[in-house]
Amino acid sequence: MKYLILKHYRGNPAPYGDAAPMDQWSPEEVDAHIGFMDDFAKRLEGTGEWVDGQALSPEGTFVRYDGPGRPPVTDGPFAETKDLIAGWMVVDVDSYDRALELAGELSAAPGRGGEPLYEWLEVRPFLDNPTTIDE
Repeated sequence: MKYLILKHYRGNPAPYGDAAPMDQWSPEEVDAHIGFMDDFAKRLEGTGEWVDGQALSPEGTFVRYDGPGRPPVTDGPFAETKDLIAGWMVVDVDSYDRALELAGELSAAPGRGGEPLYEWLEVRPFLDNPTTIDE
């Protein structure tokens, strides 16, 4: 079953840990963090559990349908926000417990000073088939 693991960037980390925001890390700390993520992905490629993943830029745009014509567009999300999606991974694993195990490992990615971040990650299953109700 496929699961989406969402990595959130929290500009204000409390109450999600006491790690400094990434813009306060040294280049070496950022490189160590990215290296951890790359190694994690390569390991899962070897087990056949890796599907895809990508880091996301903090710049973005909100768009919605508002009738015929050009849809309204607004700025955002903004890097100053307390929480924005920093990246995602898709894994294909045998169980929900395995998805949680992997997210737990990923949560220990190094941060400032090389210390584990202990960050909260969002784990969501892909919707397979809509639930049917038998009456």
